Amino acid sequence: MTEIITSLQNERVKLAHGLQTRARTRRKERKIVLEGAKLIQEALDRRHKPFFAFYQPDTADYEMVAALQDRKVELFQVNGEVMRHASDMETPSGLLAVFPLPVPPLPKSPRHVLIFDNLRDPGNMGTMLRTAAAAGVDVALLSPGCADPYNPKTLRSGMGAHFRLPVVEAEWYEIRDYCDGLTVYLAAGDGTLRYDRADWKKPWALIIGSEGEGAGRQAEEIATTRIHIPMAAQTESLNAAVAAGVVLFEAARQNFPDE
Repeated sequence: MTEIITSLQNERVKLAHGLQTRARTRRKERKIVLEGAKLIQEALDRRHKPFFAFYQPDTADYEMVAALQDRKVELFQVNGEVMRHASDMETPSGLLAVFPLPVPPLPKSPRHVLIFDNLRDPGNMGTMLRTAAAAGVDVALLSPGCADPYNPKTLRSGMGAHFRLPVVEAEWYEIRDYCDGLTVYLAAGDGTLRYDRADWKKPWALIIGSEGEGAGRQAEEIATTRIHIPMAAQTESLNAAVAAGVVLFEAARQNFPDE
């Protein structure tokens, strides 16, 4: 029989709430929370198993509840108050699960690398990770100062990209050494080369930073080529996620086989 949790003081409820609200807790516990059937399914499909899951009977996706039962996941029924406390969503989906924090290995010979330079917006980061996974990027590297890649907003906007693409936090010297031998492009409004005139068939790394602050000194130092996206007059810049999408899919287009 499934245990029913109704108290906000329950240790699992407090853990889930802490994981949702504090990066420090996620790093200490090495755990994250995934909400909704789609995100949970993405993790399950790549052989990640949750420690436990909460579901609210009147709103949960019962196919996913059954899938978790089949995998012998510890399931707890909760009431609306508990689900709202444990959830990061304004309207909870009725199902969330606590998973191990992913620890992906670095690809040994990457050809397509995306580097985030001091990107602080969790939603933008998640969108860029989702775009990168779709465009065939091998790995995403996060420089110091970036938002937590396992922030709930990043996880939701990433739509499962965290389980399809290695996401690795690194120091700038590690990023420099890892990208040795690659052409390192820096997207910048004053770039000298149009993004669609770059040769994306050769191994590359692409640095995208915050549109508000521009490229940092260390990003400038490792870049070999500055690229830009031409825009209509009086348009100062694009949202970082939009700019990343434009450039990454041009790179992907150059590498797609002719149809």
